[in-house]
Amino acid sequence: MQKLIKLLVTFFGIGYLPRMPGTYASLCGAGIIVLLRHHPAVYWGMTAAITLSGFLFCGRGEQAFGEKDPSKVVIDEVSGMLISCLFMPFSWVNLALAFFFFRFFDIVKPFPLFRIQRLKGSAGIMLDDIGAAMYTWLGLLLAGNILRWIASR
Repeated sequence: MQKLIKLLVTFFGIGYLPRMPGTYASLCGAGIIVLLRHHPAVYWGMTAAITLSGFLFCGRGEQAFGEKDPSKVVIDEVSGMLISCLFMPFSWVNLALAFFFFRFFDIVKPFPLFRIQRLKGSAGIMLDDIGAAMYTWLGLLLAGNILRWIASR
């Protein structure tokens, strides 16, 4: 059972990649978005399944790795990236901006994300990334409004 939990929370081994496993996992999330951009129901279902799996297994992943929020646990980054683009129309610009904003907010952890991350178990691992996704939505909306304003001038 431990091997299966590690396989899930590392998102099939991506978490074992060196140096920037969260960035690699976010890129994987972006790849899923690209692959499913013409199949919104599947995209929503995949997002829900990955997010639910994260909530179910990240706490067990902490136990399996023997540390709080181990860097190898990256299903939260995949989930956060998928959530970041749920309500946005697909475009390569939106995807690139979403990736940039999501990684920025996930790393910087603006208020209250740094506090949310302190929660124990799956909640602490997953909710800060969902919060980063919400900040990403705001960033995308603001960027879109700025670009429309510039284009109207």
